[in-house]
Amino acid sequence: MRNFDMTPLYRATVGFDQIADLMDRVLTQDVSQPSYPPYNIEKTAEDAWRISLAVAGFSTEDIAIEQRENALVISARRAESEEDKGKTYLHRGIATRAFERRFTLAEHVKVTGASHENGMLHIDLKREVPEALKPRQIAIAGPKTVETKVIEKDAEA
Repeated sequence: MRNFDMTPLYRATVGFDQIADLMDRVLTQDVSQPSYPPYNIEKTAEDAWRISLAVAGFSTEDIAIEQRENALVISARRAESEEDKGKTYLHRGIATRAFERRFTLAEHVKVTGASHENGMLHIDLKREVPEALKPRQIAIAGPKTVETKVIEKDAEA
């Protein structure tokens, strides 16, 4: 695999360190990233998304969802139940092995809800930009004209 040096990108930009870090992380990640559990990412609105994971065999109590800074971490660990202890499987195709799946979130993206139904875990995300960071229009004041000044003096007299 090729190694790319991101140093020129760091010195030619100001405030874009996160983009360079993200590119660095993607390029250095192991190619054999786990594919379990399978998932979908769906865009539900302009600033909203839904991540759906297939978690057949896991109950709601077995699954943990945590948001840390700009990362979403979904993990599950299934304790062996009393029913499973006495069973002998000829074929076990429904995987119930422990997993941890990480997603990198953009700034201001927050988890708004999660639901677990029919073996699917749905996590809803929304970008909520604070009012202070939203673009705003700035009114431009023009210079007072000579006529305006004359009218103001006449009003005082």
